[in-house]
Amino acid sequence: MSIDTFLLYAVVAFFYVISPGPAVFLALYNGAVNGLKVVMSSALGNILGLLVLSSCSISGLSALLLASATLFTIVKVVGASYLIYLGIKQIWATFKGAQKVSYQKEESGKTLFSYFKEGFFVAVTNPKPILFFVALFPQFLNTNASLAPQFAIMTSLFMAYSFISLTIYGALANRAKHFLSRGNNISWFHRLSGGIFVGLGASLLQVKATS
Repeated sequence: MSIDTFLLYAVVAFFYVISPGPAVFLALYNGAVNGLKVVMSSALGNILGLLVLSSCSISGLSALLLASATLFTIVKVVGASYLIYLGIKQIWATFKGAQKVSYQKEESGKTLFSYFKEGFFVAVTNPKPILFFVALFPQFLNTNASLAPQFAIMTSLFMAYSFISLTIYGALANRAKHFLSRGNNISWFHRLSGGIFVGLGASLLQVKATS
């Protein structure tokens, strides 16, 4: 891979990563409600999920998934269902008094590993990164050179972008904690965030393997 090709990939990957999606909104929610430790734990889970998806693209499993309408539908239905579940849980929290939770403490009964698993599951059940890796990775590969190092470089950069951007999004949301602590603001934040996740889940059902 030439320097020019790498720089072009770096720009494309950057804009893909920073665009709003399930992982970004999860970082915003965790940053505002649960603090930066939770954001970073979830972000680590997310980039591990991206590593799994990238590895699948290298091995050809992603191509097999895209070629099978049934498998692709199963993945996106599972991913959509999980996002809708997260959204409903956030909305339901407003009726259980969860809006009173401390911004610097994790929700009762949840460990950092729970948030790690949450970030991981959101990543591996999202078909959009699969489409990205399968469709765009080959465009930047030099087939006359060893492929493994190129995949490693591209995946590492993508993971670094993801972790840094999610942490920044979470940190920005965390700065809004004082505003959210006023009156019923946090209740409305839960409802808005929950509605966004439900909408993301519904939109995920519209993703097609050829898109």
